[in-house]
Amino acid sequence: MDISWWGFAALAAAATLVGFSKTAVSGANTVSLAVFATVLPARESTGVLLPILIVGDVLAVLTYRRHAHWPTLWRLFPAVAAGVVLGTVFLLLAGNDAVRTSIGAILLLMAGVTMWRRRGGAETSAAVPAASSAGGRVKAGSYGVLGGFTTMVANAGGPVMSMYLLSAGFQKLGFLGTSAWFFLIVNTTKVPFSVGLGLIDVHSLLLDAVLVLFVLPGAYLGKICVNRIDQRLFERLVIGATVLGGLQLLLR
Repeated sequence: MDISWWGFAALAAAATLVGFSKTAVSGANTVSLAVFATVLPARESTGVLLPILIVGDVLAVLTYRRHAHWPTLWRLFPAVAAGVVLGTVFLLLAGNDAVRTSIGAILLLMAGVTMWRRRGGAETSAAVPAASSAGGRVKAGSYGVLGGFTTMVANAGGPVMSMYLLSAGFQKLGFLGTSAWFFLIVNTTKVPFSVGLGLIDVHSLLLDAVLVLFVLPGAYLGKICVNRIDQRLFERLVIGATVLGGLQLLLR
């Protein structure tokens, strides 16, 4: 790939942010998504970014594996699988502009809904949510389909899942542990789809082999910082990163 030194520096910084987001502020890597889509062609950028995300997921699982809430994960996976299939079909039919506009609009919508719910006091403060009601299942299904769709189309499922986990009342460590396992499983599952679409090839993997080196310091920095971020600030950072990522995609 023909990348300038400035372009490579931007990709390296974005890879570092991936590591930080996976161990500290989930959803912040929407900024990385926008950087990759700016430096590289939009469709191809998703294939380059996916292996980097998986490395970050592995590091996050190693750090927070004991804090995952598996009942939530099992509730989400069937809907996510449906969203991944829809996203694959969308990638076959849509152009880059349609992809960016759709994902940006979804991210802003999710952030808006979550802020409205929190302002109205509709959020639960339970450390581990119980969503066995019909309404809880519908909510999990809706977010699951959106998460699967956005993660397949643009690796942008993080903010959607962040909005779901925040709205479900997860505290910081439970949020990070559940999110880590979720994305390790989902992103690994996406690899055959991305290869089939031609998004991952030898050239993209060679670039990944260099960029993954920058994920490690980002993850280490996130692990150090996460204990210094209180719950309220943590939630604001997640929502803020979601809004920023959505705006970047819409305004590019």
